[in-house]
Amino acid sequence: MRRLTTALAAFLLAGAGMTAATASVAAHHGADRPAVCRAVDWGSRPKARAEADTKPLTDIRVGRHDCFDRMVFDVHIPGDHPIGYRVHYVDKLYQDGSGSMIPVRTGAVLEIRVAAPSFDVEAGSARYPGRAGKPLPGVDLSGFRTFREARFGGSFEGDTQVGLVVRARLPFRVFQLGNHLVVDVAHSWRELR
Repeated sequence: MRRLTTALAAFLLAGAGMTAATASVAAHHGADRPAVCRAVDWGSRPKARAEADTKPLTDIRVGRHDCFDRMVFDVHIPGDHPIGYRVHYVDKLYQDGSGSMIPVRTGAVLEIRVAAPSFDVEAGSARYPGRAGKPLPGVDLSGFRTFREARFGGSFEGDTQVGLVVRARLPFRVFQLGNHLVVDVAHSWRELR
């Protein structure tokens, strides 16, 4: 009965509207932001997992979320095998194999290496149409809060390299979801507290 009374009181107060002071306190403590913005424990240190099985990269996609921008690597890997990766901030982006510097916009550069070549060795054909030093095909970053530019570094010795320019050295996370490797970069450090 006490819960019903409390719920009814809360309903009536909500119906009457919040005072400006209550709204200000709620906003200050982050009540207006999704819980994920306040609850994550990311960082900006390198993240890696040794590769277990190398299969071709088929696509790279991006998406915007309330608290972060997301890049997804689709890997043609059967079942739930782990996808190897290394993701870390670099001062400059150098193409794997040739060592040539890839010019990018101003910002922090997140180098992403995925243990998935852009070509299918067994079939002898390209699976992902990226070209070294060029923007990622089909990826439009206009309107993103954190992502600024994405360049295809190349595919060399079973790895695909991507340079992702973000507006600052922000916290990020990397995880695998089925046949997808996901890289999320937070919009700010403050939102993660």
